[in-house]
Amino acid sequence: MAGHRQRPVLPRRFPTPQPAEFWSTWQFDPLAAVLLAVAAVAYGWWIVGARRRGARWSGWRTLSFLLALVLFGLLQFGVVGRYDQLLRWAFTLRLALLFFAVPTFAALAAPVSLLRLGGPQRLARLADRAMGSRPIRVLGNAIVAPVVGLVLFAVLLTPLAATIRESSAWAVAITVLVPVLGFGLLAPLSEPGVLRSSTFVTVEFLLAFVELLLDAVPGIVMRVTNHVLDGSLVHVVGQPWFPNPLEDQHLAGDLLWFIAEVADVPVLIMLFIRWQRTDRREARSVDALSDEEMEALTREHLQRRG
Repeated sequence: MAGHRQRPVLPRRFPTPQPAEFWSTWQFDPLAAVLLAVAAVAYGWWIVGARRRGARWSGWRTLSFLLALVLFGLLQFGVVGRYDQLLRWAFTLRLALLFFAVPTFAALAAPVSLLRLGGPQRLARLADRAMGSRPIRVLGNAIVAPVVGLVLFAVLLTPLAATIRESSAWAVAITVLVPVLGFGLLAPLSEPGVLRSSTFVTVEFLLAFVELLLDAVPGIVMRVTNHVLDGSLVHVVGQPWFPNPLEDQHLAGDLLWFIAEVADVPVLIMLFIRWQRTDRREARSVDALSDEEMEALTREHLQRRG
């Protein structure tokens, strides 16, 4: 049609930074720097102490601990930590990885076992008492863990999420407490000294599959809801790629949904390893029984069923 002007095709705008900006945006977080230094020095000192006592320590566990430190540093010093008070997706990504990923790598590094081998004995006894305490025993099973994760991320569906996201005090609390909470959930699964009965571990294994669904619920709700759940409608400015509030929420939901599903895989692996350890322990205890003890145990079992 004469005189008709074709509208220019604008490049699609993605609500995330380009790779160059992602890797070039940094900030210094004094609290995170102190936590990283203390963790690295303590773990390294315990490895030296273990070697002095003639004990060997697995290299892959050390690598796992280094990965936990590197990931923690990227979250605190990188673009996610820089914009987490402004953008929902950055805040959600930081919260989810501090809760799921950093504790997973730290738990696989078995710092409590290393402390027993190479650390101060008084501190090792305190750690053993903590691992055997009721709060850790309650947290460290697949019956409670799904509820904890669901409650934590369900807060993102409420107006309280905006208050927490924009608060510097809450940012400090999340930096310290969320990884500790995640480690408290995972450490009993990975530490060799924590054992359960085979029946209990079997129940945990089954409930872990329920967790696959529960953890993803907040992310799904954030993704499919077409209004801003936390009530913060101010369009953040500063970068050309900054999303509007609803785009921001949808991206945060996508990230949380994906991370929650992937993060359950190592939990299932840890439960399977613990089930193997428990099965071997119970098999050894049965093999150690004499014929008379085995007969008495069988008779007692039949009497109970009768």
